[in-house]
Amino acid sequence: QVHLVESGGGLVQIGGSLRLSCGASRTIRVLFPDYTLAWYRQAPGKERQLVAKIHSDGSTDYPTSVKGRFTISRDNAMGRWYLQMNSLKPEDTAVYYCNAERSPELNFWGQGTQVTVSS
Repeated sequence: QVHLVESGGGLVQIGGSLRLSCGASRTIRVLFPDYTLAWYRQAPGKERQLVAKIHSDGSTDYPTSVKGRFTISRDNAMGRWYLQMNSLKPEDTAVYYCNAERSPELNFWGQGTQVTVSS
C-alpha cells in the first residue's frame, strides 16, 4: 500500500506565499526518480484542475492561471516534492492534492490540504 502525506496548507493573506510539500512512503521511493509528480486543486463547485507537473527529466507544466506565480520542484534523494506559491489570490483557495504517477496502474494521491486566501 502506497501513502502520500502532504503538509504546508493554511490561511494566508492576498499577495502572500505558502509552500506545500508531499512525501512518498517507502514502496514508491524505490523507483521515485521515474515518477511524474504533480499538484492538483479543487474548489467547491469546480472540477479538479492541474496546478503544476514535473516529469522525470525535470521538465514542468503549468496552467496559465498560475504560471509565473507557482513553482514545482522535486528532491529525488528524499522522495519529496514541493509547490511554492507566491502572489496568492482569492481564486487560489481550494483543496490541494499531491499526485505521483508512473503508469496507469501506478497512480497515487495524497489526502488533500486546504489553502485559503483572504484579505
